[in-house]
Amino acid sequence: MSWHRIYGLILRYSYLLFRNPDRAADTFYWSTIDLLVWGLTGLYVERLAGNLLIINIIISGIVFYYIIFRSQGEVSVNLLEEYWSHNLVNIFVSPLKFGEWMLAVVVNGVIKGLLGFVFAGAVALVLYKVAVFSYGFYLIPFIFLLMLTGWFLGFFVSGIILRYGTKIQFIAWTFTSVFAPFSAIYYPVSFLPDWAQAVAAILPTSYVFEGLREVIRTGHFDPAKFWISLVLNLVYLGLSIVFIRSSFKKALERGLINTY
Repeated sequence: MSWHRIYGLILRYSYLLFRNPDRAADTFYWSTIDLLVWGLTGLYVERLAGNLLIINIIISGIVFYYIIFRSQGEVSVNLLEEYWSHNLVNIFVSPLKFGEWMLAVVVNGVIKGLLGFVFAGAVALVLYKVAVFSYGFYLIPFIFLLMLTGWFLGFFVSGIILRYGTKIQFIAWTFTSVFAPFSAIYYPVSFLPDWAQAVAAILPTSYVFEGLREVIRTGHFDPAKFWISLVLNLVYLGLSIVFIRSSFKKALERGLINTY
């Protein structure tokens, strides 16, 4: 394991944020648009219902959801970046190990995930006076769990891309959204139909957002939800690592140049 090589990759992918408008839009633009659209919708519903917590729940859900989106995106889109630039063969004929690449994209995801979270939190504070930073210590477990989710989703998506190539690259932007309705980002799990509640029960994200709403409503943090989410995340993360390594091995057997 060479930290020098890992640092080089982190630096490479970090440059893309400020030199590629697409990557900057993913980090800053879309979160701002979602905060504007759903924030204004939340304000309208709040005035109709007279429930002052609605806007806090909606805005907090958006801000925290983007942690998953960014963590997953930094893993899978950085892999796609190597495909688009026809650089995949170049980096892996170097001394770089696949595990070092995985660690580099994870660290890069942490950096950009936190950057996006701080930016979205600042926008929420300016536009709606919703202070997600006021959750204090509770930010740490929520952010940690959502990043774990983003990593295992990113590894699964990257494993699929390694197997089938760029013809299915759309999943790098759509795969995470499949789980959003079952994650109970803006509403309680009990609001879902029975079959959807069964799906939510095996998703670590549903416990995070249920716990987040509990903190907003009561100021109480439920450790049981944290541990359930952590165990699920670790199980899925382990499976995703096995899957992406298996996919990379198959790509090597076919020849990396044939995956373009």
